[in-house]
Amino acid sequence: MTQPFLPQPQLHSVTPFSTKHSESLEQREGTMVEPPVSAVVGSISNLAVQETTLLSGVTLEAGLFKDELHRLQGLLKNADTKRRSGNANAAICVRQIRDATYEAENVLEVVDYMEKRNRLKKGFMGAVSRYARLPSDLITLHKAGTEIQGIKRKINEIFESAKRLKIILDLGNTELEKGYVEDESVQDHGLVVQNFEDVEVIGFEKEQKEIVEKLIEKDNKLSVVSIVGMGGAGKTTLARKVCTSDKIKQHFDTIAWVTVSQKFKGVDLLKDIMKQIVGTRVDGSESDQMEDYEIGKKIRDFLKGKRYLVVLDDVWTTDTWNKINKMGNIFSDSNNGSRVMLTSSKIDVAHHIAMPTYVHELKLLDGEKSWQLFSSKALPSYRRSLIHNINEFEELGREIVRKCNGLPLALAVIGDYLSRNLSVEAWSDRLLSCGSTENGQMMGNILARSYNDLPNYHLKSCFLYLAVFPEDYSISVMHLIELWIAEGFIPHSTKHTKEQIARKYVTELAQRSLVQVVRISKAHGWSEEMRIHDILRDWCEQEARYAGFLDVIDKSAVHIGESSSNAMISYRSSFQKYSHGDMFPETPNLRTLAGFNLSSFSVPKLRFLRVLHVENSSLINFCRAICGCIHLRYLRLNRCEHVTLPSSIGQFLYLQTIDLRGTKLESALPTSVWDIPTLRHVYLKRGFSAPRNHPQKELQSLYLDVADEDTKYFETEDMVAFLGQMTKLTTLYLDVRPMLTKMIHLLANMTFLVEVDLLMFRLLDKLPESQLFPQCLRRLRLLANTIEEDPMPILEKLPYLVELTLSGYQGRTMFCSAQGFPRLQKLELGNFSIEEWRIEVEAMPRLSRLLFYACRNMKKLPEGLLLLPSLKELELFNMYLNSEDDVTWKKLDARGCKVGD
Repeated sequence: MTQPFLPQPQLHSVTPFSTKHSESLEQREGTMVEPPVSAVVGSISNLAVQETTLLSGVTLEAGLFKDELHRLQGLLKNADTKRRSGNANAAICVRQIRDATYEAENVLEVVDYMEKRNRLKKGFMGAVSRYARLPSDLITLHKAGTEIQGIKRKINEIFESAKRLKIILDLGNTELEKGYVEDESVQDHGLVVQNFEDVEVIGFEKEQKEIVEKLIEKDNKLSVVSIVGMGGAGKTTLARKVCTSDKIKQHFDTIAWVTVSQKFKGVDLLKDIMKQIVGTRVDGSESDQMEDYEIGKKIRDFLKGKRYLVVLDDVWTTDTWNKINKMGNIFSDSNNGSRVMLTSSKIDVAHHIAMPTYVHELKLLDGEKSWQLFSSKALPSYRRSLIHNINEFEELGREIVRKCNGLPLALAVIGDYLSRNLSVEAWSDRLLSCGSTENGQMMGNILARSYNDLPNYHLKSCFLYLAVFPEDYSISVMHLIELWIAEGFIPHSTKHTKEQIARKYVTELAQRSLVQVVRISKAHGWSEEMRIHDILRDWCEQEARYAGFLDVIDKSAVHIGESSSNAMISYRSSFQKYSHGDMFPETPNLRTLAGFNLSSFSVPKLRFLRVLHVENSSLINFCRAICGCIHLRYLRLNRCEHVTLPSSIGQFLYLQTIDLRGTKLESALPTSVWDIPTLRHVYLKRGFSAPRNHPQKELQSLYLDVADEDTKYFETEDMVAFLGQMTKLTTLYLDVRPMLTKMIHLLANMTFLVEVDLLMFRLLDKLPESQLFPQCLRRLRLLANTIEEDPMPILEKLPYLVELTLSGYQGRTMFCSAQGFPRLQKLELGNFSIEEWRIEVEAMPRLSRLLFYACRNMKKLPEGLLLLPSLKELELFNMYLNSEDDVTWKKLDARGCKVGD
């Protein structure tokens, strides 16, 4: 008889979700370990039935293994149900199912890799490997078959032990969940409105008005306005609404916003401020190479004489301002009404800055304001008329609101949750399970229910994954989507690309108030940047650790996997300011490694690594460690040191994303990287040469920034031929100086392009005809020393163009016709020699922001600007214009358009 496979440990207590907030067992009743495990089970099922790939007897083993996966799925649900009720044996069962599925995925993928590699071989050996079996292949297949048999034995042992311990209830005809989303319930809500411009500040109207008045009052001395309140009270939301009010935008010449967090570097905050106020006049590589004093000097010089507002969000320590401003009194007092605004949960922080200070203590919402916020989420006006028993919902809702004690975050999250559960029973159950916000119990309970209400395990995995980023981290939605896809969280669909599905997931999380979108792309209308509230992130981190989904290790941790005794060791780790330097031997099967601000970090050999995301770190033995990582899907190294990539990188046949923009390689990038057939997103900056005979037809995003010393490799037909094959690109950034003129004509074959940056041409005598540009283009940036012919008559015919940046037109006149640029919202023109710009009525009807720089022949603003109905901002840099004598300037200013530098 099979020996029991499950030990019988003592039952442990449940881990609190945060050191700040206690949590009861009931709070975890809505959470589940199933999402990460289910995702793996589903991916194995897809891999196991690819019979054209798995040959020579392993196909049969894989097919039989699929049946085992069906049984595992059923057992997993039963075990997890008991686990959530406190059954420690069930918890161990879930862990063992997770381990078995990961092990199965690894072995099947090794065989799949062997077949992919053989198909790519050329010549005689390629023919042999495709039609016969090399000895090495036979060894691989034999080993895989043996390992599959071993895994099946483990699974049988798990089932036997589960039966003995009465974990199995009734498996019946359990169907394996599809890794497929045709009918999944994630809704497409359209554009997310939760951003800087449109965020709703219910209950804070009076506070907003009061703070705005303090910021713009006539006292010219540099002073501070602070917003102080408890976590979740709405400090950041209120501050953002203040900053985007018309009065503030018109009063201050420049506004910079930085999130400070508990662990910050003053120089990093200054770089962020510099990029915001200086804009396109300094790029990322330039700022990375600048010394601290140079950054301070550039900010000080730029702000000289300007009325500025600097916002420090989420300040924790009293010396924050001194650390930021210590390098030469950067934010000096010009006696012109400049201001600093900060948000903090600690009132002593607000009083510590040595300058005049006004402190606004943010009170929690009163009963009526709380109801207004809650009902706007739970019972929006467009749905109220459809609810027959609205009085019952209002009665229950007011009771729920009362228990939230005026905390906006709790009101918003629970309101969004209940809006999707419009039944009296659900609301009554919610009321009965409510604790109190005073000790964190209710907040944890709300988040657990909101998490459990997410419509599928894919989205649940995506939400938990946000804990991989440090506190107050500004999350690039583009990077996040690439990570989700690499992790296998985004399912297959015949109707949508994985990127489209992932963007719907971002929208869904934002609509449920689980993330906050802080920047939206004007070109696309989708989210570009988002953050997760500290309270929500704390919950995600603890739940992810409890579920064995992710371990977060910071400088206070002793070793990887250190967590409570009832939590599973994770296959994903995020090192955040981890200072011990080495990973420990408990991690050989790690699948995801993220690292942030690691002073010196020795990367171990990780055979099964799938995701590697490291920022601001010094890596030791990186090249040796990464050799053999054939499972790798995602490689992003930003601002890392001591990095060399192995020549074998071309053998990483699953790699989807490689991003080295912020890292200078110690040796050239191996050209074998272009052999990888699965690449979808490539971002490279210097240290690489022109590829030859490497078709990359599946690429969607390509970013190439070539150093001057590498230019000789790119002034060839090889680059033109290489780019000419990329017919599926949606994003292209190419910085080659000088750029070959024929590069612009390649756009005709790239019909899916929506974003293009081409710089820097020596000469563009004439642009291609408008029909030869991608017709879906939404953002275009063309920089040249000389553009000879007026580009506007061609570009104005692009129907979807929203953002346009041009530099180098040397003509004297420029013309925009009626109905031209129908969707253009932002236009940036630099180094133009024009003296006259004629604009017809009905041209550029949506243009809201216009920027001129170094257009020195323009002696006065074009009168045609007065014909642009949507123009709100006109920025001028390095221009010879006189506001006192310019009639157009005065008229624009009178109608509310902000004009100036």
